[in-house]
Amino acid sequence: MSPAKRRKPSDFQRASEGSMPLIEHLRELRNRLFKASLAIVIAAAAGLYFAADIQTFVNAPYCDYVLERGAETCQMNAVGVLDNLMLQLKIALYTGLIIAAPVWLYQLWRFVAPGLLKRERRYAYFFTAGATPLFAAGVALGFVLISRSIPFFLGVNPDTQLVLDVTGYFDFVTLVMLVFGIGFELPLLVLMLNVLGVVSARQLLGWWRIAVFLMFLFAAIVTPTPEPFSMTILALSIAALYFAAVGLAFIFDARKARRRAGEAVDDDAVSPIEPVSPVDAPTWGVHGSPDDEPKP
Repeated sequence: MSPAKRRKPSDFQRASEGSMPLIEHLRELRNRLFKASLAIVIAAAAGLYFAADIQTFVNAPYCDYVLERGAETCQMNAVGVLDNLMLQLKIALYTGLIIAAPVWLYQLWRFVAPGLLKRERRYAYFFTAGATPLFAAGVALGFVLISRSIPFFLGVNPDTQLVLDVTGYFDFVTLVMLVFGIGFELPLLVLMLNVLGVVSARQLLGWWRIAVFLMFLFAAIVTPTPEPFSMTILALSIAALYFAAVGLAFIFDARKARRRAGEAVDDDAVSPIEPVSPVDAPTWGVHGSPDDEPKP
């Protein structure tokens, strides 16, 4: 029988072993960028279909405010001729990036993963799984706080007739939502530094006063309203995530300590000797043999 043919190593194996030439790395990067861009374009085309509904959702806090004040319709101002078109394209692009995120993140991961160790890949899965819901929670909180902030901002001078710039309003709302989403990723970044061995859990816990101060400072800068309620909600949310990250850091440090203890070898330690069961003495004497025994 002929020996079975050995399977050809995949591109992932060749890249992880360092046997793939540079030109093939560049070709793989080109192919993955093309697939990611194609997915974003297709998703953006779908997002363009729902752009009007998305714009209505984003404009809802302002429209609710003006309708409560007795306005018959919710109107916004467009300064340039292409403002409405560019806003629709911008909404489509944002929607395409969100919808196609699984595709372009997968293409990015497949290009980067061969350069990581097996343990680093496992941690990357963990951080990716945690980053998505945290970012979504931050974006949702940012939109809620924007909804509370619009009446405060626009009600400073109630006698003024307000007609907002549609592009400026959309950019303001999306920027606040993006900043809040990034703020919710800060504890995950702290946990990543612990996993990489940059800081320990005890150091993170010892810096809690400085960390809480920086959280309130960050919240005071990015919160759109000067009232303390929204700032406190954001700062306390990030602080809760920070202390949860510190708790996970203690668990990771304990696991690393157990792993180091199992791998450590003490040169001065005495090797254990297993007990040996006693052996009965022979019946033929010290220097004799069984042939030397007297025969009956």
